[in-house]
Amino acid sequence: MLETPDAVMAALHENDSRPYGRTRTVTAEELVDAAEQFEDTKVRSMALLELMEAYEYDGERNKTPVVFARVLKLWDQDPDGFGEWARHQVFWRFKWVAGALRDNPDVPLAAVERWLTELRDRYRAAGHGLHPYYAERYHLAEVTGIGVQDAYELWTARPRSELSDCPACETRARARHFIDLGDDARALEVLAPVLAGRSTCELEPYLSQSVALLPLLRRGRTDEARSAHLTGYRFARGKSSMLGAVARHIEFCALSGNEPRGLELLAENRDLFAVTGEPAARLDFLTGVEVLIAALARAGHGELAVSGPAGTAWTVDTLLAHLRTEADALAARFDTRNGTDAVGAARRARLAVEPLTSEPLALGVRAAAAPGTTTAVPAVAPAPRRAVEAEPEDFTALVVRARELELLGHPDSDRLWKRIAERVAAADFVHPEGTAVGSPERLRAELAEQRAHGALERDAYAEGKAGLLEAAALFEAAGMAGSALMVRTRTLIVDLDEASEAAEAAEASEDSSSGAEDGEAEAEVKAKARAEAKARAADWPALDAALARAEELRAAGELTDDDYLIVLQTRAYAAHHDLVEALPEPAAETVARFEAAVGGYHRSAVELGSDRRAATSRQYTADAAARQGRLAEAVAELREVLAQLDTAELPWHTPRVLGLLGQALLQSREPAQAVEVFHRALAEAARWGDDSYPYAPTYMMLGHSCMQVGDLGGAVRALSEAAARYDRKGPEAVEEAAQVRLQLADVLRDTGRTTDAVAVLESVLLDASAARLDVRMLAQTRLDLARGLAELEEYRDAAEEYLRLADLVAGWEDQETHTMVACEAALALAQADRWDAAEAALARAREAHRKAPQVDQMAATLRELARTTMRTRGADGLDSALALIAEADGVGAAAEEDGQEYNTWYLRGGSHYERARCLAVAERYEEALAEVERAVAVYDGGGERAEAPRAESVRLAALIEGSDLGRTGAAVARLTGGIARCEAAGLPEAAQVLAELRERFAASR
Repeated sequence: MLETPDAVMAALHENDSRPYGRTRTVTAEELVDAAEQFEDTKVRSMALLELMEAYEYDGERNKTPVVFARVLKLWDQDPDGFGEWARHQVFWRFKWVAGALRDNPDVPLAAVERWLTELRDRYRAAGHGLHPYYAERYHLAEVTGIGVQDAYELWTARPRSELSDCPACETRARARHFIDLGDDARALEVLAPVLAGRSTCELEPYLSQSVALLPLLRRGRTDEARSAHLTGYRFARGKSSMLGAVARHIEFCALSGNEPRGLELLAENRDLFAVTGEPAARLDFLTGVEVLIAALARAGHGELAVSGPAGTAWTVDTLLAHLRTEADALAARFDTRNGTDAVGAARRARLAVEPLTSEPLALGVRAAAAPGTTTAVPAVAPAPRRAVEAEPEDFTALVVRARELELLGHPDSDRLWKRIAERVAAADFVHPEGTAVGSPERLRAELAEQRAHGALERDAYAEGKAGLLEAAALFEAAGMAGSALMVRTRTLIVDLDEASEAAEAAEASEDSSSGAEDGEAEAEVKAKARAEAKARAADWPALDAALARAEELRAAGELTDDDYLIVLQTRAYAAHHDLVEALPEPAAETVARFEAAVGGYHRSAVELGSDRRAATSRQYTADAAARQGRLAEAVAELREVLAQLDTAELPWHTPRVLGLLGQALLQSREPAQAVEVFHRALAEAARWGDDSYPYAPTYMMLGHSCMQVGDLGGAVRALSEAAARYDRKGPEAVEEAAQVRLQLADVLRDTGRTTDAVAVLESVLLDASAARLDVRMLAQTRLDLARGLAELEEYRDAAEEYLRLADLVAGWEDQETHTMVACEAALALAQADRWDAAEAALARAREAHRKAPQVDQMAATLRELARTTMRTRGADGLDSALALIAEADGVGAAAEEDGQEYNTWYLRGGSHYERARCLAVAERYEEALAEVERAVAVYDGGGERAEAPRAESVRLAALIEGSDLGRTGAAVARLTGGIARCEAAGLPEAAQVLAELRERFAASR
């Protein structure tokens, strides 16, 4: 019961610690009622101000003027009853009311003007500067469209005052002015301090990041736009006070080619449709959503199910109609109130913006594609796609040209065959008898073969093999025995492709795992799959029979040269497969078969004048050399192949050769050259429109190359694109996409963009496909996420992730992992001020440590808990902290008794150092100094690796000696010796820290 003013004040304080939202708002309303029972201006004013704040940040700004009227009445009656903070808030919140009135179309302009006059007069009477008044006049001009530039100049020309909006928020407002003028460059220049984190507030830089999204895209600063989206949206998600920011992120997705991501954002923020207390922000939200939904409607996805206001099932078409009706009406209300068309015109201009990227901007985060919204998109590469030749209108000419291009391996042949299939499927199609097209059976066979190619490119092996067999039967029906043989021969390697992919997937999953015990059964299955794949050698009796039959048909003139070469290529491919699977020590028979098959293929290709096939044969040779460690040989061979293709004017075959060359260079530890070659490969693949090119793996390898040369920005771009490409491959590439995102998160953290990394990792775990991930990959993702959250000081969320992870790994045979996770969970819980849960996690860590000791980590965790205890409880926590450090010492002593290896100097020195810190916090300085000197002595025996912690101990000793005990001379002498030792040990930064402290003490003597 709140029966005293103190009880109400305590409840107000507790409510103030709650996040903004319905719970806080309802409690604030109840506390106003409770405060009204007392004739205490301070309590009543604080309750009203708390309620006003709750409304302001919970999407109910319309209610703030009424609450403030009660505050102002109290103020006029008893200004002395307001505390210092409350007095400041009275004048500060005049601006809140001005904004609430301005952004409500039901409030007449005259009423808004009267309030601005009231604000001005009150500020003058209280001796406050008028900069905030002119800011509010500018914001009103911005809404009405009347005198905007004059109002802007009057505002920005005046000096700021103590009641001016925070610098970060004013910066955002000035930047939006330049965006409205079409000057993105100036806007981004203005925003730079906020985007860089040099100017912040509670909602910044997150609001400014949302404002900067489209200007960054328009200026081609895509890396910054990606980062602004990842960081800014993560903060804005689900917040009713961030309606406009959420809308801008959705709009950004639509205009950057990320419609599936936009739909996910819409689903995550569906509840925001219920926020109606801020009309201007609601119009902003509805319009941003409409940009996305209208784009989907234009693309023909009107029947697609989407998220909208609760209580109704929505499609693109129905939601679009709803949005337009409500938003148009709301904009019209503003324009009617204002007497101008400024609001409606701004809305129409926003809806008229065309997509700002020609290709989807890879965002790094996982976005499940909505049905029917994904399309094949060319790679992001520095070379433009070449102009394709016009399709012949005449059907016969179209078929003849498709065959010519297919013979050359030209990527345009796929496009022409698709067009042929469309025309054949038309109801009015009539086969052109007696033409170069040939018989209907032949054409149907060719189309079946093309469909099979498409299935195999999608890794749909069963469908592809069935399609090839169908094509073979149709070729036989057409009297084309040679083509039938060629197609049937190709079916002999389909199973090899499938087996190789299964083996690669098993190996990739194993490489990414952490050794789970319930993963042991899985590991067994994977090892078995890998062994089966390696054991699945080519069917050489069938391949030999196919070659013999090909020789017969060729002698009879029933097999074309190209079909004969395809039979030889199939044998070369099979021999290459068997060799690769037999590495590192293939049998002599396997090597001999490879050399014979590939050599025979090469000789025949040269004899028959097929530069294309000759180049392919040399790629097998180069790849085998690279896999056997003969990298220089592989690089030389591939460079010769490129020269051969250039001479033969077959540039569309270079992307795959360049991809192999890039891999060989990367393996040769020549990452700079690999970066250049991978860029060329992707550029050429995009230029020739080769949709079958392995873009995702190439982007991934480009990312690895960029990391090795220190181009972390390039690595982020490449890995983001690789992840997006794997996403487009569908469910079968979920683990590959997740693995790339783990690598991407590592790079983002290395570049100091931990928030971006956390957003990427969260997208992996939040996606429905996470359930299909290997358990060890899932564990690694959770661990990386938990560490990232802890780094961001989001300790509660970090602790939750650690606890989920601890449950996941609890049954693993590898209990070292369980110990590590439980230790980190305990720290996160303590830092989140959840001490009971931290103690439970620590008990869990102790139990795991008993089963599988992690001496250094267990001791370090206990020391860090001691430090957190002192930080939380001060001197009152000394006994608890010292007990934890004593336990850390006990961990080391027990390990020594059991003969376990651990870093003795690190553990003992760390304990002395941490004990000294705790004693210093408790103002027991002499004892603290003695302890830190013991730490220095221990580190003296630790060798080179102990020099850095020794330098830190010297720093702490000098601080205690000089600052706390007043012995500056001794501190200076200690620091002088420490500086010399750091310089000798090659620690210039540590020496600089000590030198700066020495200068401070020397100056104070």
